Amino acid sequence: MVIDLITLEKSPFPFAGSFAPSEIDLDIETTRLKNAVKVEGELTKRIVQTDVKGEIFAEVETECSRCLLAAELKLEIPFEAAFITAENYTEAKETELKEDDLDVSIFNGDKIDVTELVREQILLNLPEQAFCRENCRGLCEKCGANRNLIDCNCEEKEVDPRWQGLRELKITK
Repeated sequence: MVIDLITLEKSPFPFAGSFAPSEIDLDIETTRLKNAVKVEGELTKRIVQTDVKGEIFAEVETECSRCLLAAELKLEIPFEAAFITAENYTEAKETELKEDDLDVSIFNGDKIDVTELVREQILLNLPEQAFCRENCRGLCEKCGANRNLIDCNCEEKEVDPRWQGLRELKITK
């Protein structure tokens, strides 16, 4: 989605749009977008920079961290970013980098493409571990069977005799 700054008549400028899954490459083998990503927000022109804030709505399918079956995630991601022209950036780069500067993107010309911003926000908001359901039992350590689907007859893991006392310990609240 490209926003032309020259045609903006008022500031803040509200915008909304969507991206087909093929337009946003997450570059993760086990993760894909299920359907169109929706984005809505507003763009505010300032003297040196242009601020963009809004919310991204996406549905992602990834692999369950325990059983490797499909896990679906619904993401609602609020975001804020600042865009600065290359000329203004080169003037400011002599100063010390601050934490707020990490949210600044550089653009050339009079158009801002928010596609990369949307991609970054989705990647940053993916959980480290995703589960197909909260009580997923995962795979059997011995035979590899999905314990959500079948109960295998594998014996429980042998416990080091030095830790056996902990197994028998009952804690009451």
